[in-house]
Amino acid sequence: MTGGTAFAAPGGTAFVVPGDIDDPDVPSGGNVYDRRLCRALAAAGRPVREIAAPGSWPRPGAAARAGLGRFLAALPDGTAVLMDGLVACGVPDVVVPHASRLRLAVLVHMPLVDEGDDRLDALERDTLHSAAAVVATSPWAMKRLIRHHDLDPARVHAVPPGTDPAPLAAGTDGASRLLCVASVTPRKGHDVLVEALARVAGLPWSCVCAGPLDRDPAHAGRVRDLIARYSLGDRVRLAGPLTGPRLAAVHDAADLAVLPTRSETYGMVVTEALARGTPVVASDVDGVPGTLGHAPGGTVPGLLVPPDDPAALAEALRRWLLDPGLRDRLRDAARRRRGTLSGWDDTSRRMAAVLDGLAEETP
Repeated sequence: MTGGTAFAAPGGTAFVVPGDIDDPDVPSGGNVYDRRLCRALAAAGRPVREIAAPGSWPRPGAAARAGLGRFLAALPDGTAVLMDGLVACGVPDVVVPHASRLRLAVLVHMPLVDEGDDRLDALERDTLHSAAAVVATSPWAMKRLIRHHDLDPARVHAVPPGTDPAPLAAGTDGASRLLCVASVTPRKGHDVLVEALARVAGLPWSCVCAGPLDRDPAHAGRVRDLIARYSLGDRVRLAGPLTGPRLAAVHDAADLAVLPTRSETYGMVVTEALARGTPVVASDVDGVPGTLGHAPGGTVPGLLVPPDDPAALAEALRRWLLDPGLRDRLRDAARRRRGTLSGWDDTSRRMAAVLDGLAEETP
């Protein structure tokens, strides 16, 4: 276990995060959330000690499990501990023995049931039942955790991610440049996207897919095969993980963001697009509609389509590409929605309230 960049202080909160939190080759919404939350809590004057836990979470090896156990054992009784669920939820045998003497909160970015592994799902249940507080990243995800794991609603909280201010995207020609920011895994639906794009191949468009390709190499291979099958190699670019200026550049060039996900607890990439005034076409699934939201006046700044439905996604893309009036309406709504997005200071205030509640718990 190694200390991170943030702000050790006696009596503060220990925040246990995945060891790859700052690895530019493995960007994820969860890592972005953890990093920005640490910074926002520190900026608000709250002492935080960040602990980066190396390991292949949520299925760690023996050394990673032992390291986490040693760290938790060394904490004094009554210490407030916030643990990323990716680290905590797969190892209740390591975490639960310390839960009765520590003030433990677990931050769940994505329920482990979405990993498709019943054993992990059961392990997560054991961990969450031992915690003094459970934090989800959206109201929808909070309700889902309560129902799925039969948790006490009083112990479960929603702390949505914030959004960084960003300049308005310049776009390309106002229509044809599509952007999908997501890891290339089955859950994110790149196969659905390619199938949909093949159905509108006669229209002018290009698509950049920004996200790691090594989370599920077999699936990434299938996506590449689909691109080749439909002869879309010169129009669909699997750019791999992009961060910093490179990610900002593809956002700036985008006319439309696309998220063909099969499930999503929040969808930070949606608000990241809206922060630039870019409309979104996304799956109508889980937490996405609430994240997309409405502009003042009630207009939705994008289009929602059924998940896992290439024909429906293709129809939405066709409407976008062929209807200038629709594009103008959605772009106007996205720019107005941009002004309503909450920042990370709001996230830190909500999390601080959860941590303050831990102080009232008796280990």
